[in-house]
Amino acid sequence: MKNINLYHPFEIDVKELDSFPKVLEINNFFKLIYIIDGIGVQFIGNNRFDYRKGNLFLITPQDTHSFEITTPTKFFFLRFEDSFFSPKVDKEKDMAQHMDYILQNASHRPGCILKNKADKPLIALLVESILNELENEQLYHQKIIEQIVTTMITVVARNIALKLPKNIKENTGETVLEILNYIQQNIFEPKMLKSEIMSAHFGISNDYLGKYFKKQVGETLQGYISNYKLRLIETRLLHSDMRIGEIAYELNYADESHLNKAFKKFKGISPSEYRKRFSN
Repeated sequence: MKNINLYHPFEIDVKELDSFPKVLEINNFFKLIYIIDGIGVQFIGNNRFDYRKGNLFLITPQDTHSFEITTPTKFFFLRFEDSFFSPKVDKEKDMAQHMDYILQNASHRPGCILKNKADKPLIALLVESILNELENEQLYHQKIIEQIVTTMITVVARNIALKLPKNIKENTGETVLEILNYIQQNIFEPKMLKSEIMSAHFGISNDYLGKYFKKQVGETLQGYISNYKLRLIETRLLHSDMRIGEIAYELNYADESHLNKAFKKFKGISPSEYRKRFSN
């Protein structure tokens, strides 16, 4: 098994292959793989997915994966670390939240991550634009490529955010999806997640909102919000060097002890022990 590291914030590569390398790789970074042309099968673990032109795959750190190529395939590889979107200033915090979507909702299973049909031609255009910039190397091409990469990751975040929780059926109404998206967007603003504020926002009575949400999602509204916050804590413990007190402040816990108590109930161990045991 080969351990692969990344030496730049992001790296781009294009390869035309008749067969995929058999070396089992474990990556310490994220990898987006776009199929420019060709067909075959993608594998992650014991799972498989038939790929074709226009598919986009996300490989998260520590995932093992491979491809079985049926017809010669042209791959576009975009490798990046989570530090690529570390919030250096306030205006970049939105991008850090996009990484939250990716880290928390990526399924670690095979399959194209493009759930929004309108994003498929957009991704194709973005990939083509990157390749054109790499080929022509005109003034500011590196900066332009960086901006396009940022846009690609944003599109990925949107599609992963659209992924349905396991208890929701594929034919569910749009309202519950809008509620889930609203929760994700306002998770750092507790006042916006009060039931009376949410019911007014969606034009649903306060009493009906809770009943509707539980019927659609399989858990209470406040239970879902609490569990989502705990998954964000888990992300920060594994993929950042934030102190526990800083995480508590960011997610609006009264203090560090309240976060510790909630997390221990969620995972069975304290946050510090969880980080020590499972963080890279």
